Amino acid sequence: MPAPNIILCVCDQLRAFEVGCYGNTIIHTPNIDRLASGGVRFETAVTNNPVCMPARACMLSGQFSRTCIGELGNVGGDPPVAERVHLKDPTLPEELRAAGYVTGLVGKWHIEPSPLVVGFDRAVYPLAIHHYQGQRYFHGDRLGDPVDEFAPEYERREVDRFLDGTGDRPFFLYYNISLPHEPIGPAEMPRRYWNLYGRDQVPIRPNAWHEGRMAYDEWWFKTYLLWDHFWRTAEGDPWRPAAAGYPQAGQGPLPSDALPPGYDLRDLTAAYYSATTCVDDLIGDLMRNLETRGLMENTLIVFTSDHGDNLGSHHLFNKDCLFEESIRVPMIFHLPSRFNGKVNRKQIAQLIDLRQTILATAGVNGGTRAQGRNLLPLLLGERETLDENHAFIETDAMFGKCTVGIRTPTHLYGAPMKDSHSLEGGDWGFYDLREDPFQIRNLAAADGQSDLRNALREKVEHWHGSTAWLA
Repeated sequence: MPAPNIILCVCDQLRAFEVGCYGNTIIHTPNIDRLASGGVRFETAVTNNPVCMPARACMLSGQFSRTCIGELGNVGGDPPVAERVHLKDPTLPEELRAAGYVTGLVGKWHIEPSPLVVGFDRAVYPLAIHHYQGQRYFHGDRLGDPVDEFAPEYERREVDRFLDGTGDRPFFLYYNISLPHEPIGPAEMPRRYWNLYGRDQVPIRPNAWHEGRMAYDEWWFKTYLLWDHFWRTAEGDPWRPAAAGYPQAGQGPLPSDALPPGYDLRDLTAAYYSATTCVDDLIGDLMRNLETRGLMENTLIVFTSDHGDNLGSHHLFNKDCLFEESIRVPMIFHLPSRFNGKVNRKQIAQLIDLRQTILATAGVNGGTRAQGRNLLPLLLGERETLDENHAFIETDAMFGKCTVGIRTPTHLYGAPMKDSHSLEGGDWGFYDLREDPFQIRNLAAADGQSDLRNALREKVEHWHGSTAWLA
């Protein structure tokens, strides 16, 4: 059998709970559901760091963010530097290119260094700032003029161009579909997505309520809807890349920022659903493209997301914390010639597993520096679980303290950090997800299950002390 083509298709900020095949009966995601029904879906998959840059670096390196970039949060800028400051060890595209693959990037990058430095033959990627109308793209390391169309449509055509140029060689395409990351307001989306879901259709998660009050934050709502709101209104000096195309800091709010009367979390969730269905349409376009070219049977499509979205749960918005809404992502492997129709409900899969699993599926030896695991025996149905069935997760301090956590099939435990490199005493949280899937009851100070809590803390302490940081 020839080497499989590989497409790693990554959405941005899509939590698993808002996909049909993960149990959402309202949202319309038939193409993602088709990938799942014809492939292998992991019921519980998590990011190892619920923020964009470190999560994406984890995927390509197979290493934890502290090891591959030495940071827990977003760093770097536009354009990405040519010096190899991060990702010091061979990446997924480098290993595949060495094995004869043509390698390409289309869509979001947001990693240091330049994609051309870490194994990509071709790269078309936008500025790191999310803007779906009038976006600017790097072609290689050259920044072009604003694109006068919906950015995902432009990227879809760039996928066509990449596939046209691969010839008879196997290819690896890192295809990044950015939605449903903000902005998801009507001004950014084609009209057909404006009113797909009514506010009364969408369910609100129980942990988005507190003392009878549904989560509400006017600043965050506007940040979700308007591409430049954060940059105009953020306090202090927000991270700002050097490339042209970013709003000027300090402009402040505008009269046009006003929310419609009565706008609340139901409206925002409906917009998030619409953005997710837009992603599903793009997945459908990709699948039809492969089918037309006769490539579907021997192309591994891996669909996942870099992290989730709190979207009002625990009265928090955005990402970057140790709650299920922030860390749970979809993860589907679709390869008709080898996988079919399975759901793994027992193994905790994680983003750092992608590198080793993809390389193993391609029959490529991935070296010894990766920290992730090879999931191929599970994809083939040879096993239901691996010997190690948990995932470590580290977070930045967007909502208070940095944390280090462990997700097992039944529990989530987190320890607080004094700073980015050292733990402090006490427990951030301990949740029994069998009885409390919405993490409403923190058992960190409870007497019950104290032996398990202490055992999980010991695992976190050992991992934290033994997992190297990039200097």
